[in-house]
Amino acid sequence: MSPFHTSQIHSRKERQILFSLLRGHRIHLVNRRFNMASAERVEAGALLLIMAALLQLSHAAVYKVGDSAGWTTIGNIDYKQWAATKTFQVGDIILFEYNAQFHNVMRVTHPMYKACNTSAPLVTYTSGNDSINITTKGHHFFFCGVPGHCQAGQKVDINVLRTSETAPTPSPSGVTPSSVPSLVVPAPSPSNALSFKASIAIGAFAVLLSGFI
Repeated sequence: MSPFHTSQIHSRKERQILFSLLRGHRIHLVNRRFNMASAERVEAGALLLIMAALLQLSHAAVYKVGDSAGWTTIGNIDYKQWAATKTFQVGDIILFEYNAQFHNVMRVTHPMYKACNTSAPLVTYTSGNDSINITTKGHHFFFCGVPGHCQAGQKVDINVLRTSETAPTPSPSGVTPSSVPSLVVPAPSPSNALSFKASIAIGAFAVLLSGFI
């Protein structure tokens, strides 16, 4: 075999090897781009979920039961009237503040609520500073399980209106009735809570977004 022919064979083999290497490199680049695109789609989806969660959080309000009076039997607080002046929504937080030595909070069914039956509560809270997140529409019944307190009026029905129901009409002055003293600072009104929650949501979103950059 002549040197010229041998050179052609080697040249052909080299071209085949080079072509194989280039093709493998192209496949690697395609796979890498596909993986990067998939990762970007996952990050975008995660960001959308985070934004949706933060948006819901920003619209939540915090209601302190009894306003400045809190959760107590002192002062003959009319918790039914207190609740009637509020428009509760899913995502709102109901705050019970009380002296844990003398009170508690029980979440109960409607029949138990009507009868002040403390025998089998759905949940019992005893911290003295209980934040309860409302996650469903309809009635949410609470009372104090200390003997005699429910009968004395320490009970409240948190009603999250369904779409077919009508929201209660607030008093013309916009002030809570005199039997329930208005709260100045601790329990924000729905509008104040909205601004406060929105600030938290924006800050949290900025922190989470920085993790994806």
